[in-house]
Amino acid sequence: MHWIGDHLWVAWLGGAFVLAVAEMASLDLVLLMLAAGAVGGMVVALATDNVIAQILVAAVVALAMLGLVRPNLVHRLHGGPELRIGPQRLIGLRTVTAGRISALEPGRIKIDGQDWRAEPYDDTTVIEPGTPVEVLQVRGATAYVYPIGRLEN
Repeated sequence: MHWIGDHLWVAWLGGAFVLAVAEMASLDLVLLMLAAGAVGGMVVALATDNVIAQILVAAVVALAMLGLVRPNLVHRLHGGPELRIGPQRLIGLRTVTAGRISALEPGRIKIDGQDWRAEPYDDTTVIEPGTPVEVLQVRGATAYVYPIGRLEN
């Protein structure tokens, strides 16, 4: 029993290791934050034999990690650019019209290396040839475009 009192840091390290390994199964980042608290308890155990101080430091470190670090990590891991596939990836792309486009006479645009049927997003808009446009919506095989300012080179 005397050995455990002198080597309590080993227990904290073992606890941290077990929590870190268990985190691999849960992938929730909670157990990893608790493992960080156990490492904090281990550091205090190396400095002092005061068990109360070790437990308090472990608890404070674990709570700080859960409250401050984990939310940012979860946000970064779960966030990211929106994945758009199919025709929806064309939304926001810009091109220049080759011919006149209106609600009564749909035209064609070349965007992302493909030829698309184009209609104005607003039925009252008439888009003249050579006008820069942006794709605002795609329905079926038709891209709905709206004129924008001049494209920069």
